[in-house]
Amino acid sequence: MNPTLDMLARRRSVPPMLLNAPGPTREELDAILTLASRVPDHGKLAPWRFVVIEGEARARLGAIIADAYRADHPEAGEDRLALERQRLSHAPVVVAVVSRAAPHAKIPEWEQVLSAGAAAMNLVVAANASGFATSWLTEWFGYDRRVLEAMGLAPEDRLAGFAHVGRPSDVPSDRPRPSLDEIVTRL
Repeated sequence: MNPTLDMLARRRSVPPMLLNAPGPTREELDAILTLASRVPDHGKLAPWRFVVIEGEARARLGAIIADAYRADHPEAGEDRLALERQRLSHAPVVVAVVSRAAPHAKIPEWEQVLSAGAAAMNLVVAANASGFATSWLTEWFGYDRRVLEAMGLAPEDRLAGFAHVGRPSDVPSDRPRPSLDEIVTRL
């Protein structure tokens, strides 16, 4: 089988708690992000951007996530707050993919949103093809404006997801996939 097709056939999401260092170097990550940006982008708008969260930034943002959770759930115990604090600390690198879709005279917002999703998927595929494992998640804090503002997102920006990138300590077995009979219509 073609190595690229083989990699796609074997690709699995690996939970962030199973992703370890070393993560990609700056050069490796730049190469991955360059590939991630090679997506359909009608009008050359680049309606997305990447926010790299690594090193101490993972703990700083984790504290903001825990504070937001505590504000909404004052009954939360320390175990739960510790879980929230660690959300971005498992994988050595987390890349937030930000959708910057906006009204445009010629390019529908929906196409811009799809372009951001394609950038996130290209990021996952490029990281996996580079020998890393990934998990693309959004989770509750991906919709929380307090957290998004702390990441530097503008009020109109939306999060397409967090791509957690690292080396797998274990690769989960494949989950059931839909049969083509269930998802394909031929006209």
